[in-house]
Amino acid sequence: MRRPVRGGEGSPLSPRGPSLPVFVFPADLLFYSGQCRRVLTLYNPYSFPMGFKMLCTAPSLYTVLEAEGRVRARSCVDIVVRHQDVSARNWGRKDRFRLDVWGGGRTGSRLVWAELKRQHQTPGEAGGRPPSVAAPTHHRPPGGERPRPRSGNLLQFLVYAVAGLVCVAVLMLPLEDEPSPVVPSHVHVTASQKLACAYVLGLLTMVFLR
Repeated sequence: MRRPVRGGEGSPLSPRGPSLPVFVFPADLLFYSGQCRRVLTLYNPYSFPMGFKMLCTAPSLYTVLEAEGRVRARSCVDIVVRHQDVSARNWGRKDRFRLDVWGGGRTGSRLVWAELKRQHQTPGEAGGRPPSVAAPTHHRPPGGERPRPRSGNLLQFLVYAVAGLVCVAVLMLPLEDEPSPVVPSHVHVTASQKLACAYVLGLLTMVFLR
């Protein structure tokens, strides 16, 4: 269900307790005049389900798919954010989202800034030409030989895949202050380690989706 993001300070946080670290990617939402849709991923590396709710300082400018809901234990959810007015009058405007989470007797909050910029340009569009106008250019090495596929690309993909699997494994491990009858205490991880793995996993996800 698509609904506008509500503003204000109220949020169904329950019950009050120690602070709960919030793992999201990306840290900020960058919109462009030709790209009004962004995805914010909320990770739940904990052994209990977690509720969440998105608030915004400019609810009339944004629409969010599932602005509130729940995340299963050791899982994640994608929150789709759409900018409603990407006209030139809003270029450079910055707004603030607040993501409130609660679960396991603890609560947490994370601020995410959103900014609208002019049309995003890739390196091939540095001169401002639209992609549909630029004609593809093929270069052939001397002698008419076709370029051979580089084995480095496959090796790079394997490295990224292994790094992603390691990050997923770390996110599934219990925290150092969480008792576990299955996982030995010496392999428990800290919240900072999980935050770093969540960030790296988000970067790898963007690489794989290109």
